[in-house]
Amino acid sequence: MKIRIAVPALLALLIASAAWGQGGSAPTAAGGKVAVINIQSAITGTAEGKQAAAELQSQFTPRQNELDSLRKKIDDLQNRLRNGATTLSDEEKARLQREGESATRVFQRKQQEMQDDANDAQREVVDRIGRKMLEVIDKFSKENGYSVVFDISAQNTPVVYAANQNDITQDIVRLFDQAYPVKASATPKPAAPKPAAPAKPQQ
Repeated sequence: MKIRIAVPALLALLIASAAWGQGGSAPTAAGGKVAVINIQSAITGTAEGKQAAAELQSQFTPRQNELDSLRKKIDDLQNRLRNGATTLSDEEKARLQREGESATRVFQRKQQEMQDDANDAQREVVDRIGRKMLEVIDKFSKENGYSVVFDISAQNTPVVYAANQNDITQDIVRLFDQAYPVKASATPKPAAPKPAAPAKPQQ
């Protein structure tokens, strides 16, 4: 499983910055400059973002491997049913069918639980890095006379075109890494799956 850090809509809204700085080139009606940034690329491009992605990958790989094993078990059961369509007894077919249905339910539950846990873990990473990145953007914009910064990674961005010189993504990545250098972290423990819900009593 490849963990990809996604940027929540909240961060995209926060990046629409208000009236900073003065003067400079490419003037707007208010006298300031306009810049664009790809927040998603900026977050994943920082050293902290890369480290977080690698840690999430390591954290969830054991659970992905478990899902892969379950998927293989389900495929094997389906193949046995297909190949034995004319040779297996009705009793054996029913047993394999029940086993396959049970394994499929377990697979679907574990897959949803892992996705939920991965989303929560990614959201925490984005919120942590994003809040610090907003401070870097704020400081950079004030110092360089930018009055508005648009996030072009947002799906509903109003930006149709932006010159390369107005893209501050790499500047922000560089300044973020300078302000928040990463430290070597211990190998993360695998994410524990959520406890299974108690089985319902048979009717």
